[in-house]
Amino acid sequence: MKFKRKKVFVCGGVSYNAVITLPDFFEPKPQTIHSCVYNETIGNTGAGKALALSNLGFDTTLFSVLGVDEYGAKVKLYLNKPNLNFTYGIDPKGTERHVNILNSKGERISIFTNPNSENLFIDYNKYMGNIESSDFVVINISNYCRNFISICKDLNKEVWTDLHDYDGKNPYHQDFIDASDYIFFSSENINDYRIFMQQMIEVGKKLVVCTHGGNGATAYTDKKEWIYEPAILDFELINSNGAGDCFFSGFLYAYSLIRSIQECMKFGAIAGALCINTKELVSDQLNINVLDALYLKHYNV
Repeated sequence: MKFKRKKVFVCGGVSYNAVITLPDFFEPKPQTIHSCVYNETIGNTGAGKALALSNLGFDTTLFSVLGVDEYGAKVKLYLNKPNLNFTYGIDPKGTERHVNILNSKGERISIFTNPNSENLFIDYNKYMGNIESSDFVVINISNYCRNFISICKDLNKEVWTDLHDYDGKNPYHQDFIDASDYIFFSSENINDYRIFMQQMIEVGKKLVVCTHGGNGATAYTDKKEWIYEPAILDFELINSNGAGDCFFSGFLYAYSLIRSIQECMKFGAIAGALCINTKELVSDQLNINVLDALYLKHYNV
């Protein structure tokens, strides 16, 4: 499949994380755990999407914030990749950091050990050119990304967003919901994800996609079509961090080629499956050739 290079602007979500993997979550009582799988790596949704999209041939610009510290230096090394232009503001609190605790089912407890500052001085207008020249704009739900919303509106740019584990009522997400044309989210914390998806299409969204981890993903289109795609389960689960961002990126890759939504869901499923088979945020096997080959293998087309 021939891929014409597209430009994408991704805003928000870079951290340096400690990742602890256990067979099961521990009981909430004082105890000593003598054994786990442990690693430290880059994390967060902006980094995950930007790394995956750049691997898939997009000309990718990622904007985020970092501290002037050792963790920020490590993040910059991770993001020094072909097709990826990483630009950032400075957070005086330091680089965002998390401790992620995973179990053998791929479930996660995420503890923000150093969240971003609430108010940051950022020259948002500096990035108007990047946004205007991009084919796709992805605004993640980091608080400092809100100020990009008005720029996207002024430039008449469609917005893609990922609400993650939105519960259907948290007011924090409302600005991002209102601004978006394409919404991705997880069914993890929402009682009836289908009702929310229908509401979003009714208010004018073009597409809503809900991921269900190992249970696949569901799309609802502006033609009021429901499309379900099972997860690919023949990849060993090593680490689920970044799987949703890789699903998003595989979907967007196919979407940029004007494939059907059903086909986009399949490409997303493949990219997500590759992700769970690595300790890193994005599999180093994720590229156009591998994605296309696995599509042929799994779907016989």
